[in-house]
Amino acid sequence: METFQSLLTKKLASALAAAGFDNVGELTQATDPRFGDYQTNAALMLGKQHSENPRAVAEKILQHLNAADLCESPTVAGAGFINFTLLPGAVANKTAELFADERLGVARSTSPRKIVIDFGSPNVAKPMHVGHIRSTALGDALARIATFLGHDVIRDNHIGDWGTQFGMVIWGWKNLLDREALQRGPLAEIVRIYKETNARSTSDPAVRDACRQELVKLQSGDKENIDIWNECVALSLQDFQHVYQLLDIHYDIQCGESFYNDRLAGVVEGLLKSGIAEISERAVVVFFRDIPELADKPCIIRKSDGGFNYATSDIATVDYRITELMRDTVWYVVGAPQTLHFKQIFEIARREGHQADFRHIPFGNVLGEDRKLMKTRSGENVPLRQLLEEACARARKIIEEKNPNLADAEKIDIARTIGIGAVKYADLSQYRMTDYVFSWEKMLALQGNTAPYLQNAYVRVRSIFRKAGEAAAKIEKFVLHEAAEITLAKRLCQFAEIVPQVLNDFRPNILANYLFELANNFHAFYEGCPVLRSDEPVRSSRLALCDLTGRVLQRGLDLLGIKVPEKM
Repeated sequence: METFQSLLTKKLASALAAAGFDNVGELTQATDPRFGDYQTNAALMLGKQHSENPRAVAEKILQHLNAADLCESPTVAGAGFINFTLLPGAVANKTAELFADERLGVARSTSPRKIVIDFGSPNVAKPMHVGHIRSTALGDALARIATFLGHDVIRDNHIGDWGTQFGMVIWGWKNLLDREALQRGPLAEIVRIYKETNARSTSDPAVRDACRQELVKLQSGDKENIDIWNECVALSLQDFQHVYQLLDIHYDIQCGESFYNDRLAGVVEGLLKSGIAEISERAVVVFFRDIPELADKPCIIRKSDGGFNYATSDIATVDYRITELMRDTVWYVVGAPQTLHFKQIFEIARREGHQADFRHIPFGNVLGEDRKLMKTRSGENVPLRQLLEEACARARKIIEEKNPNLADAEKIDIARTIGIGAVKYADLSQYRMTDYVFSWEKMLALQGNTAPYLQNAYVRVRSIFRKAGEAAAKIEKFVLHEAAEITLAKRLCQFAEIVPQVLNDFRPNILANYLFELANNFHAFYEGCPVLRSDEPVRSSRLALCDLTGRVLQRGLDLLGIKVPEKM
């Protein structure tokens, strides 16, 4: 099923060719409905290229444009924009196509990729904190959308399960562990012994040396230390899994840093042998002398003491993902501070001969009401599990006030749907590089650009069908006369144009903002166009518009990892 944007783009290309012009510019959705539904800047660009008046160029193009089956006569506005306004009849026909399409008009990619998405990636022996919501929610949404568009996606949780902190954790385990506390709250106890050990090692050289020895024993395969490490990893994963269940997020593989340990020496030797790396001051280093922005930023892949680091592990990870997972596209959903690191890793991968499409997808921070990094009163990171459970509790309180007669099990389920959805949407509705202020009041509001507002629009659709005593609408032809129903139908037809755009710059906020506008259009339609009290064929047409709105809201929110309740 072709979208209006696609159909008009083809007609514009034919007109440009007939007028003797190159196919330049782009046809986009109009930013202001006063100027129609779509617009193109082709005449502006051609006017500049040919030193002609853009409005005159636009008129030449329009002489060859044949779009009478889709829109009113196109108009020229401003400096030379060509504007298109769709015909109600064309909108009605396209809406009927959409209504009959299980995919709601969204086409599968004609060039599917084999993608691995690295997102989430918490550290073992530490609880996930509020900052993890950005990578986790963003990565999950991109994975869902890419999969829906027909790409072959592997979700990889690259867990930080190896490193110097384990020397302290193991020493603390052997000397400070409270077994009863471990049973009550495993991760809290592991964090406690790590912090206490860290404090002791800072003031006591003997403890510091002992921690180093425990790390050496772990790295050399000592059974006791390996067993402690395995238990720490298992307990951490158990806690992570509880968070992922709350968030309704899954991974296909969880290859932590430890998975690549036995590959690191080979990585270094290979890079030395190929001449990509060289020895400098006893360390093994990759220099980027031919790249101005990296010329003074070499990448160490083996330290002077013989130890490996994150760069070594990430190079091994790239090799694994391309050669063994057979991926041609690698996305890293990791915070903006790692930008330099990934520029270095991607350049090394290219020098190794890897042809994959590497993308670092950075994001901003979650801020508290004071516009600083969100922390607890004691200055600690806010645990993500605690935050999600509080979201559910706050949503439950709202439900108790609004709909106290619901059964308890239903209240719990709806509270989780609303609370978790609110947290995810607050993140995904922002441009990913924007720092945003975390506000319970705003994210749980039933008005404004929030998940509860969108969920409530879906609930309103379902309530119409409960009143009608029908499960879903049945229709062959839409009857669109009122401005509000035409506007709603046009918005529904844009869904298939919006979804693929998300991956252009990894911006789920484009989809979130579309869904918000759709909900606004639906509420205006609901207030201005009676549904059940209308006569046929208008009644069936409006019921079908409601049904289609509900389906688009549900699918769109699902692509963002957000569920919808049947009641609120």
